Order: sequence, then C-alpha cells, then structure tokens
Amino acid sequence: MRAALYRRRGAAAEVLSVEDIPTPAPGPGEVRVRIHASGVNPTDWKARKGAGVSAEPLATFQVPHHDGAGVIDAVGPGVSSERVGERVWVYLAAFQNQFGTAAEYAVLPAARTRKLPAAASFELGACLGVPAVTAAHCLGNRPEGLRGQTVLVSGGAGAVGHYAIALAHRAGARVAATVSSEAKGQLAREAGADVVVNYHDPDSVKKLQAFSTSMDRIVEVALGANLEQDLAVAGPRTIISVYATESQGDPVLPTGRLMALNAMLHYVLLYGVSEVELADSVNWVQSALEAGALTPLPLHRYSLEDVARAHDAVEEQAVGKVLVLP
Repeated sequence: MRAALYRRRGAAAEVLSVEDIPTPAPGPGEVRVRIHASGVNPTDWKARKGAGVSAEPLATFQVPHHDGAGVIDAVGPGVSSERVGERVWVYLAAFQNQFGTAAEYAVLPAARTRKLPAAASFELGACLGVPAVTAAHCLGNRPEGLRGQTVLVSGGAGAVGHYAIALAHRAGARVAATVSSEAKGQLAREAGADVVVNYHDPDSVKKLQAFSTSMDRIVEVALGANLEQDLAVAGPRTIISVYATESQGDPVLPTGRLMALNAMLHYVLLYGVSEVELADSVNWVQSALEAGALTPLPLHRYSLEDVARAHDAVEEQAVGKVLVLP
C-alpha cells in the first residue's frame, strides 16, 4: 500500500516520505480500514517533530494521523465478520499504533472505529476524532447536564471550538464564542453560537459579560492569553477546560482569585483520558453525528504525495480542517 511515514522526527519536508509498504493485516481485536480521508491535527505535527508527550523513540517507522474515515475491508480474530463493508470514522488511530490513517489502509483496534451514518460523508468523518471528542470531554461528557447552562468557547472557529459550539448548542446550552475576524465569526454562528465576540474589540469583555457574568463552562484554547477574560466572566464553580498549550510558555495562575471563585481548571489531553470517559465522549459525538448536528469546517484537501504541505498548513494554523486524501 501507499503510505506517508517518517523514520525520525523533524521538519515535515525533511522526514516525511510516501512509500510502498506491505499492507498490514489486522490482529486480534483489530480491523483494517480502507481510508478515504485522513484528518490532520496539531497533535500529528507535534508528534512528528517530537514535541510534548508524544516523543517516544521510533522502532522502525510511523504512519501518522489519528483521524480518518473509510470502509472496513478486513477484521482480525474476535471481531465480527459482519463489520466488513461498514463505513466508519476512526479516532486515535496512531495512539500506541504504528499504522495511522495517512495511508491507503489503517489497522487499528475495532473499538476505535464507529459507524459513519449514510448521510455523513467520509470527509466529515475525518474531521471528527480528536477535535470533536476533545470538545465533548471539555464540555463534561454529559449533554443532559448542559441544558440551560452558559458556555464560552474561546477560538470558536477552530476545529475543537467548532464542535464544542455544535455539541453545546444541541444540548440546550447558551453559547458565546470569541474569534479574531468577521469571517471566523460567521463560522462560529453557523456552528450554533448565540453570541460571537471579536476578541480584538476593546469592549470584548463587556460584551461577554452582557451575555453572562457567570459562565458555567469555558472551553479554552489559550489560557495565558485569555485568563483575564475568563476570570471576568467566571462565577462560582465555573469550569475552565484547557485543551491546548501555548508557544509563549505556561501562564502564571492567580490562585487566590480562582479560589475565591471556587473555579476549576480542567486540563484535557485525550491520551490520558480513562477508557470510560473516552467512551462517553465518543458516544456523545456519535449521537450528534447520527442526528445530523455536526458539520465540517471549510476543507483544505491535499493528496497523499503532498502530506508535508498538509502538515505545514496545520502548523501554520490554516482556518478550517486539513485533510489528506490517499
């Protein structure tokens, strides 16, 4: 099969190559998926560069990308043969696994695949995974608990922000989002945001406070940059879920102010989430997907041969979702 892979860590153009390698066979509890679309996330380029927690040594090579969608074409022992031919979206494909989705085929645990509804495209399926499951976990995994609550989504035009808005809106929450431009604001409104505020606006905090002076949940992409804003709209028992790190380093936390609010900082990294909590997040995403409540962001499509350019686009913070089409 044709696959993008790297044998050492480094810059995309220096370490990524597209090669013919043997098509893997699924082992016990695994399935093989013929990939139609592969989603690229920041965690993918960070792993390839060796940044953060994903810098374990490479034994041979790594096919990158956690997310994707396609059709199951083979199953391993312990998996029902009835799953052959099933359209699926996949998540965390490359976690502790050599064969991610940046290839014609991916082999992964059957438990990391979910049925893709007939009305959902493969491209939409490849947009889910890390962003949508992260969003669900940031929102507390319980859609019934969000009804009537207020939610602030920082970076409402990003992939996690997009799905956080959509999931919270469908659950019955009132949702505010911050963005950096009118074009991004339109994306946030289309996802379901009730109020959209440009964070460059000098009155941005006042506009958020007019929406709510006591957010129940804040889904935060940049804690250091947005900490004062978050504190200005936080109240008793506000939960601030932080799912990304910042290039300028860790922020200094005002412990006294957070304590006075009885606020909670909730750090989210899917690799460390328990299997039970992960399943809850995935189930929420699946339910919303089946209801037709999830949509893709603007798509940037790359061929497998252009995988290095796809990685660079994500690292350069392209607006929308970057896909590789094997």
